[in-house]
Amino acid sequence: MSEPAEPVDAAARRAVRPVVCYPPETLPPVDLPGFRAALDGAERIDVVMVPPREARCFMAPAGHFFRITSVGGPQVGDLNLWHARELGERFFSGKTRALHGTHVTSGCRLWSVLPYLRPMATVVEDSLEWYGRDEFGCGVHDVIGTRCDPYTNRLLSGGDYHHCCHSNLIRAFAATTGMPISEAEGYVHDVLNVFMCTGFDRQTGQYIMKASPVRPGDALTCFAEIDLLGALSACPGGDCSAQHSSDTAECWPLMVEILKPAALPEGWEQPPVNAYPRGHGA
Repeated sequence: MSEPAEPVDAAARRAVRPVVCYPPETLPPVDLPGFRAALDGAERIDVVMVPPREARCFMAPAGHFFRITSVGGPQVGDLNLWHARELGERFFSGKTRALHGTHVTSGCRLWSVLPYLRPMATVVEDSLEWYGRDEFGCGVHDVIGTRCDPYTNRLLSGGDYHHCCHSNLIRAFAATTGMPISEAEGYVHDVLNVFMCTGFDRQTGQYIMKASPVRPGDALTCFAEIDLLGALSACPGGDCSAQHSSDTAECWPLMVEILKPAALPEGWEQPPVNAYPRGHGA
């Protein structure tokens, strides 16, 4: 078949101005000053070290903070979140992307799946907020990528690799919940790529990555809006400058701290599940 001919009004069609699909202006405002005041002087009550090419789970009760920090060297991580008592409520990267854009930073919320659709956590501080967007259109902390996984790795390379973030998250989740691996895999979901520097190629539209600007001491701090079970994988790609399913990339640990504030932000309440009547989604 021949390639379709370009219509005479092609330029006019391309020139139509876009609109934002989900304008966020009507979302409840984020009280960043209140959250940051609560964070000042918060007490560290737990710390979880995530080894390179592995994942670990952590618990962040509602009204607490969790902080992910780079230690040792530049390292990216893949984050999953679940409601600690209702594991079916988990992080919805696609809706978070639709509401806040392809990359999150201070003031963005991390939303849960339908039919719950409520904030699970709010980003309060981001030491890499200065990065913004670079000349390639890349930014930090993306909700674009799906996590490196052994299935795609086999599809593209023909090899088997067992320390992909998907695999790491399954093992950590299974170890924490007591589920068998086969059951736990269904709970692992698309991630927040913490510290990863990514974007879309302007010519091909392909998902691209580059060396993360993260350095030891950089951190992403979030406020847990509900009781959270989290899992964080220290990606086998290290800073993801060239590859992400590899035993040759230099990798470093990540640290997760759980912080309890002395006082909660004034007026804060746990967000209720979405008000749309459940069971009517069809």
